[in-house]
Amino acid sequence: MDFMKAINVIFRYKVFTSEEEEEQTVQALDDVSLTINKGDFIAILGHNGSGKSTLAKQLAGLLHPTEGCILIRGLDSGRPENNITIRKTAGIVFQNPDNQLIGNIVEEDIAFGPENLGVPKEEIWERVSNALAATGMTAYRFKSPRALSGGQKQKIAISGILAMEPECIILDEPTAMLDPKGRKEVLQAIHHLNKSKNITIILITHHMEEAEDADYIYVMKKGKIMAQGMPPQIWPQHDLIKDCGIGLPFDRTLVDELRDEHIEIPVGVNTEEDLLYYLVESNSNLMRMLGGYL
Repeated sequence: MDFMKAINVIFRYKVFTSEEEEEQTVQALDDVSLTINKGDFIAILGHNGSGKSTLAKQLAGLLHPTEGCILIRGLDSGRPENNITIRKTAGIVFQNPDNQLIGNIVEEDIAFGPENLGVPKEEIWERVSNALAATGMTAYRFKSPRALSGGQKQKIAISGILAMEPECIILDEPTAMLDPKGRKEVLQAIHHLNKSKNITIILITHHMEEAEDADYIYVMKKGKIMAQGMPPQIWPQHDLIKDCGIGLPFDRTLVDELRDEHIEIPVGVNTEEDLLYYLVESNSNLMRMLGGYL
């Protein structure tokens, strides 16, 4: 049985225009189907308005399809009797950690989720300790969340979800409000959870470089999945990626520019490491010529 499955999901909602005050229907998801296995690290890439955040809320059971269905461990998310089980299975972390931190002390904040699940008090504090250790935040247990950096706050938000012991953590652009150091810290934390605890990770992002180490990638535009596959299958599709409003990292931009200048770069070369290895091993003269540029 698949861990998570979206089957021909369509999601519509109504809005009112401010000028004419007319009701309009917006279709945020358009026939979306995907399959996620237990322990996968999945990246869902897309620009603003692509539907990726709406899909994240669907997979967390916070929204329900207008048509089609979401199955989580075989349970239909559209059936009210499955809500509690689904929300215990999949926890979601949003882009602004301040919206998820409610305690005056870090440990109180992390204890809030399992306490609401009715977990016995002794077990709650054990879970708090384990969650902090898993994200490398044990030293901040008795600190005020307000005294932490953006990256540290986001790791505390992840710890709060982790203390509820979900099988899956969905992260909706968790690095959008962070500086480069904070982004690196959060990405390292979620990769660690995926590998060490076999927690399924679904990372929603518009940064290609954040998806480089994913097991599988979905690329979205205007509510549709435009491409899917493992990273080596997705990265060469530069035109499609650009068309979906996703910026290419420097190394891939450089490879494109070299090819535009009729410098032969093999199809399999897409990362900075690949490029440097190819230039050093296969074309030392070209390497010397480009030395100043690189």
